[in-house]
Amino acid sequence: MEIAVLLTCHNRKEKTVTCLDSLFNADLPSNYSLEVFLVDDGSTDETSEAIRKKFPQINIIEGNGNLYWNRGMHLAWKTASNTNNYDFYLWLNDDVILFNDSIITMLNDYSKKSNSVICGTMISEVNGEITYGGRCENSNLIEPNKKTPMKCHLINGNCVLISREIFHKTGFLDEFFHHAIGDFDYGLRVIKNGYECRVSTKNIGYCNDHIFLPEWCQKEHNLLKRIKSLYSPLGNWFHHV
Repeated sequence: MEIAVLLTCHNRKEKTVTCLDSLFNADLPSNYSLEVFLVDDGSTDETSEAIRKKFPQINIIEGNGNLYWNRGMHLAWKTASNTNNYDFYLWLNDDVILFNDSIITMLNDYSKKSNSVICGTMISEVNGEITYGGRCENSNLIEPNKKTPMKCHLINGNCVLISREIFHKTGFLDEFFHHAIGDFDYGLRVIKNGYECRVSTKNIGYCNDHIFLPEWCQKEHNLLKRIKSLYSPLGNWFHHV
């Protein structure tokens, strides 16, 4: 069984290398293997050089510096799907530090609920509180249940396991989105296609909270600045259909 691991990064060399260390140190079932596809979106801090030196097996895709998270992940995913028909795809943020049993936990959860995307639950390295994972319709985070992967309505894209079947039905992240919202959109499309989104039964890694409030939401900025922010890659969350 083969898992394509998808990442995108920009000028966070130390975090990216630490994330990859945790990935390759994570336990895997004996019949599983990983292939990593990482988009370096125009880093100027020698991220690619550091990765090539330490992890020569990783497939590095050069971005144009304007992809941000969602479009970077879209490019990584498209490259992976053109390379092989993988059994699973694993989204992974480059600021995540995976626990050793993280991947096995998510695979076991999938085996219990094989019609589901499994969304990994992240906790703060500072206080142990949940920072990212599966969310209710009101956007509140869902606590892991040790007995069963709980249903969720929205998914954070920090670490998400997607089967080949669900990918073939749902497709890629929507390239319309530059940075945010693409993960929420994808989870909703999964549900619309008759599948489910579920939360891992354990916390699977560290990822400190970095809630981003775009300038267009901040009343202290003048109207012109807020309008420019709204239609910038980091602010345009609206999909006109």
